[in-house]
Amino acid sequence: MVSITVICVVVQHDICVGLKHTPPSPHTVPVVSKRDYYEVLGVDRTASENDIKSAFRSLARKYHPDKNPNDKSAEAKFKEVQEAYAILSDSDEKAKYDRFGHNRPGGSPFGPGGFQGVDINIDDLFGGGFESIFSSIFGGRGSRRNERGSDLLYRHRIPFNEAFEGSEAEIIIEVMSTCESCDGIGSKDPDAIISCGTCEGHGRLRRMQRVGPFTQQVVSDCPACGGNGKTITNPCEDCGGEGRLNKEKKVRFSIPPGIESGTRLRMSGYGEASKDLRGPSGHLYIEISHDEHPWFERDGQDLLMALPVNYVDLVLGAEIEIPHVDGKPLIVKIPKGSMPGETVSIRGRGFPRNKRSGRGDVTVVLRLKPTGKLSRSAKKTLEGLKLELDDGLSAEDSALKEAERRRK
Repeated sequence: MVSITVICVVVQHDICVGLKHTPPSPHTVPVVSKRDYYEVLGVDRTASENDIKSAFRSLARKYHPDKNPNDKSAEAKFKEVQEAYAILSDSDEKAKYDRFGHNRPGGSPFGPGGFQGVDINIDDLFGGGFESIFSSIFGGRGSRRNERGSDLLYRHRIPFNEAFEGSEAEIIIEVMSTCESCDGIGSKDPDAIISCGTCEGHGRLRRMQRVGPFTQQVVSDCPACGGNGKTITNPCEDCGGEGRLNKEKKVRFSIPPGIESGTRLRMSGYGEASKDLRGPSGHLYIEISHDEHPWFERDGQDLLMALPVNYVDLVLGAEIEIPHVDGKPLIVKIPKGSMPGETVSIRGRGFPRNKRSGRGDVTVVLRLKPTGKLSRSAKKTLEGLKLELDDGLSAEDSALKEAERRRK
């Protein structure tokens, strides 16, 4: 028997008979590992629920898009701390993460698209209210948690001078509030509240629905208990088992000086009570509008007005005094030789600026006051002055001179 030894020599192109070589793909993208969620929020693994919430609130305020416009780096960090909080604020997801880390069985809990981020109002990061947004991400597996009550919008109109000066206001609204007779539980007797047999107290039902070749999980409120997860056998007579009823509520609030029409003031916790006793009340938004002024018009914090003056004041110049919204007379100084349509600016007499010190300006547009009916002697006087006041230019030359003045 003859023994044959085959020697393979690899030269330059790594080609050898009997061996197959696969070159690296030019499209290979290096895998970037995710940061640990606890590291993202800057907390220990033993951190309490409040510690996690406090860390998230602080970082979310720091990287919020409203505070970092057009900053892609801050936007990425804002999404990263959102994802970390979404997992660590949910007890089930936190337990799975603590056991498996990012390599959990079944892949990402957010689905094949991964975490997409949520829209959080920066005001909620100061006063609270963002929790219900995150609780809905994994809400399909359990009962509703801490659902915030509905927000309300109330429109309030004020006089022009109150918009200028600011004021304290009081309104009476009708709002869905917690029933005092049953303390919001909806039942005369706490023992008469039983877990819903249809959803087993979860408040939601899951069903599988086939869409083409795919199977999709659909989550909906339980029709038997309306999503509450409980059944009341002896409902409260005042609220009919709802746990809430309409009540009048007195609301006092401050209107800042210089407020613009359309501005909405937010009153946290003055909205509807939550259907879930553990959830916070909604917000009350008060939209402010103000009356018009007899002669001023607003342009932001600036004021505009037209002032008719007679021809003599335009020619010789004058100082005209008119009342003003700040209580001090407004002195309009008309320069000698002014023309109708020209403007006079008065600095610092407009509306107060809300976000910085100082006030806007007042712009006065000069108009030629109609002369009214002239007597014969007045007409003769004007005819006599016509030659003295005329500059001697023809109509064509006057038009050219005016065009040159405007284009300067």
